[in-house]
Amino acid sequence: MIELTITENDTKSFEQAMDVEMSKGIKHFERELVTIRTGRAHTGMIENVKVSCYGMPSVALKTVAALSAPDARLLTIQPWDASTLGDIEKGIKASDVGLTPINDGKMIRLQLPEMSSTRREELVKILHKKLEECRVAVRNVRKEFNNLVRDSKKGKKISEDFANRLGDSIKKLTDKYIAQAELMSKKKEEEVKVF
Repeated sequence: MIELTITENDTKSFEQAMDVEMSKGIKHFERELVTIRTGRAHTGMIENVKVSCYGMPSVALKTVAALSAPDARLLTIQPWDASTLGDIEKGIKASDVGLTPINDGKMIRLQLPEMSSTRREELVKILHKKLEECRVAVRNVRKEFNNLVRDSKKGKKISEDFANRLGDSIKKLTDKYIAQAELMSKKKEEEVKVF
């Protein structure tokens, strides 16, 4: 629930508050896009894989190992502590990364296979699902701000004209963020199809 007091003729602070809330959904979507594989290896694909080690149920892989992508189809994982190699390997196998770890006793290598057209189609579907989740997040923020405006108008805290202006601001910002998410999705889809 968003806590905001709407003041008559103060559209700027209203729009700033809405901007902050809507940008949270976009930032989350950006992080989600990094995890979707294109044809090139990048550490973002695995950095948040959960690993159980040191008695802790799940820590992000990036906190227990150095990650690198020495070439386009290879990821390497160099643990800070060699005793965690087995735990890291289990974490990778249990994740949805879809890669088989090769453990040589010192580091783990993940060889990325050539992507089939079927896998590309699956990734595009995942991308569309994540885009829809982002749209829903933005729309939920829109709904909360519309409710704030409605309640302020009902409580006679703001005028009908100002409520209408805020409604226009809500629509403008919602359209802006949804268009931004769609543009990001389209760019990522092209990367998935090209590589």
